[in-house]
Amino acid sequence: MSLEKLAATIAARKGADPETSWTAKLLSKGPEKCAEKFGEEAVEAIIEAVKGDRARLTSEAADVLYHLLVMLAARDVTLEEVLAELDRREGTSGIAEKAQR
Repeated sequence: MSLEKLAATIAARKGADPETSWTAKLLSKGPEKCAEKFGEEAVEAIIEAVKGDRARLTSEAADVLYHLLVMLAARDVTLEEVLAELDRREGTSGIAEKAQR
């Protein structure tokens, strides 16, 4: 599954019944809860990265990507907007880009 397909599925579930869709349930709790869940998943991925368990890190990384897209959807930020920002930064040194902020 591509990130674009996952983002489209998340967008389609925005108005779904929270009793039948985990995505709809998360979104119904608001952007703050979506952000909190993203943070929890990011921490779990960090823990697995430190432990060095590739399979668990892979699983947690998938959770992080899903919850990032849910958090973005909760604030009406599209994956396309994020990808456009990455394209804008392409070819710019990370050090130079950070200095411009």
